[in-house]
Amino acid sequence: MLNQIGLITFYCFAAVAGIQILYYLIFFSRTAFYRRKFNDDHVPVTPFSVIICAKDEEKNLQKNLPAVLQQRYHTTHTPDYEVIVVNDHSEDDTKYYLKSIEPGYPHYRHIEIKQAAKFIPGKKYPLSIGIKGAQHETLLLTDADCKPASTYWLSLMSQGFDDGKEIVLGYGAYHKKPGFLNKVIRYETFFSALQFFSFAMSGLTYMGVGRNLAYKRELFFRHKGFTSHQHLASGDDDLFINTAATKNNVAVVIDKQAFTYSEPKTTWKSWYRQKTRHMSTGKYYRFSHKFLLGLFSLTHFLFYPLFIASLFYTPMLPYVLGLFGGKVVVQSIITFFALRKLDESDLFKFSWLMDLFMCCYYIIFTPALLFKSKNKW
Repeated sequence: MLNQIGLITFYCFAAVAGIQILYYLIFFSRTAFYRRKFNDDHVPVTPFSVIICAKDEEKNLQKNLPAVLQQRYHTTHTPDYEVIVVNDHSEDDTKYYLKSIEPGYPHYRHIEIKQAAKFIPGKKYPLSIGIKGAQHETLLLTDADCKPASTYWLSLMSQGFDDGKEIVLGYGAYHKKPGFLNKVIRYETFFSALQFFSFAMSGLTYMGVGRNLAYKRELFFRHKGFTSHQHLASGDDDLFINTAATKNNVAVVIDKQAFTYSEPKTTWKSWYRQKTRHMSTGKYYRFSHKFLLGLFSLTHFLFYPLFIASLFYTPMLPYVLGLFGGKVVVQSIITFFALRKLDESDLFKFSWLMDLFMCCYYIIFTPALLFKSKNKW
């Protein structure tokens, strides 16, 4: 009886380890070994509308908006893009700051929303207003607390549309700070990007992040905007992309100069609230996406417990150690190159600790997929 249990445990471990290895080789290697040459001196071909929604964001706008307004995206000496800031009835001095900078930037304007839309929580209504008011057909979205990594951000993101794509996914990173929480936030952000970038490059796009996301305005109207999920506070980025993405209309831009950077949360409580709000939309993804993501998460979670249990079945011990070692080698190589690609190399020495933490992460945040979240921006 004990031998049968041990053999079953080993087979389960072998299956889980094999699935994990396949995910890293088939999917995640695409991000790790991503290669595409972008031109810093790209001459604008398509005019852009950059849209930022703001709610009580005076300080963040003062710190980050100038970097958005000073992008090197010009035809001769004229900026070939506009920046629209939608002020969603802020109660601080956001509107005064937005008015004060208008004279210095002819390619900038702001829209004031004085009343919230009933039954449409979050930023979907102000974002829809910004999109409808945009002068150009190609949109680049970011947040008030995000700062482009360089003055080439817009130029590099625009090159994702060169092959006739309708959606371009970028990386929204967080600033490096001291402390364990910062490492957890950055690693979780990397781990999420590793998945959605890799799936997108496999023709299985399931999300993008609103901190660095571009798409065509016609695509937005073709899919009737956020109508299908306007009752949810989140989903203005991932649920829309989950609906609008096809096998052939998505491009990925991974270039350190094309990243955006945000200030990370400074307390575990605030980060937990942020993540539960973001993860609450996962249950609305397409079934195929939920299956693939769920299979990876389940096998990731089971890998370590099954490995420990399999160690007690001595007849298969060499195979257990071989499977564990193979998974460690494959995962380490791909994680190392993916971290370097996303400019998070300093996290590699913590990667196995973080990998163990992610198993706890599933337990902590899975309820967010099952229960209704609060409709707050």
